[in-house]
Amino acid sequence: MDANKKWLSIPKETRSLLKSNVYCSNCKDAVEIKNFTVEDDNLGIVLKGKCKQCGQDVARLIENE
Repeated sequence: MDANKKWLSIPKETRSLLKSNVYCSNCKDAVEIKNFTVEDDNLGIVLKGKCKQCGQDVARLIENE
């Protein structure tokens, strides 16, 4: 299964929570990710994008179950 299919297989409410709980090392807090891509990883999928607050690069690993 490709990364995007894995992402879309997660319930919409859960995806929304995951997108709004990404750590930004610049803001030193959990932020919302914007303009993100979904990529495959050995452990699951990775969201890579920008911090909604400051624009810094951020990423979030979502592990396979």
